[in-house]
Amino acid sequence: MNKFRVAGVGLTAAAALTLTACSGNDSSSGNGGSSSAPMSSSMSAPMSSSPSAGDGVTTNADVFGPACSKLPQGNAPGSLDSMGPQPVASAASTNPLLTKLVAAVKATNLVDTLNSQPAITVFAPADSAFDALGDAKFKELAANPSQLTPILQYHVLGKRYDAKGLAAAGTVTSLNTAGGPVKIEGSGDNMTVNGAKILCGNIPTKNATVFVIDKVLTPGTNK
Repeated sequence: MNKFRVAGVGLTAAAALTLTACSGNDSSSGNGGSSSAPMSSSMSAPMSSSPSAGDGVTTNADVFGPACSKLPQGNAPGSLDSMGPQPVASAASTNPLLTKLVAAVKATNLVDTLNSQPAITVFAPADSAFDALGDAKFKELAANPSQLTPILQYHVLGKRYDAKGLAAAGTVTSLNTAGGPVKIEGSGDNMTVNGAKILCGNIPTKNATVFVIDKVLTPGTNK
């Protein structure tokens, strides 16, 4: 994926410390088996292995999590019905939980890159996950996009998983292979991703399954 130039986005304090130190089908059958093309030379990585059959595509009925009720209803922008037919970056741009993440994607000109992937999984930090850092630290990180790249890579999987597929896998490989595996624990409403809680999971889009999480994942924490 292209290097990231992010404006108006913060990361959690844990992520900041790491950077400083480093200066559709039904989902009941399991995880996704479709692999995506490399996002770019800087983002390419081996695809995660599929633990079982299935394509990871979910329906609105599969969505779960306490923050899902905050999404608009019906066919309004940001609703499940509205996001489902759109590729992931376009869908996220209408999601009221992801305004800061979307600002990062737009600032780095990654909308087309994400939208063009055939089948991916995105762990999407909610706005609250970015708020913890504060404006000063955000500005520092925004001035060093090369430091942000491995963190943001760590939030994208090269295969499309649903929640059952993630739970079956136990660990999955992100596009930041140097960051180590992403650890999945629990299942359903109790599922965590490297300890981050899922606020709204199994969100279907045209080319991705999205899991809104309450923390920014830090590469290297599960090595």
